[in-house]
Amino acid sequence: MKSICVFCGANFNGDPVLKQAVEQLAEVMVSRDITLVYGGGKVGVMGILADAVLKEGGKAIGIIPQFLMDKEVGHTGLTELHIVENMHQRKQMMNDLSDGIITLPGGLGTLEEFFEVLTWLQLGLHNHPIGLLNVNGYYDFLLKQLDVMVEQKFLKPTNRNLVITSGDPIELVNLMDGFNVTPDEVWFKDRNLI
Repeated sequence: MKSICVFCGANFNGDPVLKQAVEQLAEVMVSRDITLVYGGGKVGVMGILADAVLKEGGKAIGIIPQFLMDKEVGHTGLTELHIVENMHQRKQMMNDLSDGIITLPGGLGTLEEFFEVLTWLQLGLHNHPIGLLNVNGYYDFLLKQLDVMVEQKFLKPTNRNLVITSGDPIELVNLMDGFNVTPDEVWFKDRNLI
């Protein structure tokens, strides 16, 4: 992977374990010459991650809609900053510029981004590995919900397995690097989810 898109929050809850994980992710990306592609903010987890990548001498590409730049939350010290019209263009460009996607702990926007690119993967619209950095078990209940979706036959096990998960940034990047993305698109032809 030459670039990883990271979805993360514009807020930071002050958790030192999360901060350490974000900084460790930045270190592993820079050490492997992987460019950060992210939402372009200077606040919250976004700002911590971008600043950590830049401090380590790495490249950080931000994509931010104009209305957020107008609110002065854009990071102006990045390697590149792309200003787009809306949130959808932001997400599309972030995906287009990356070879893999990692979701850090965040709020509604972070989850929306995660689920949309996961849906795109399931539909065969891209083939990027998708990782969930499960710091301190933050995503345990979300992962359980995905398991319930499989149990209730709303999600195929093959597509559930598209979500690569670890609480350790180094392990997560390693798992993503060796992941062969094979979504099951058979449901277009055969609606049976068994």
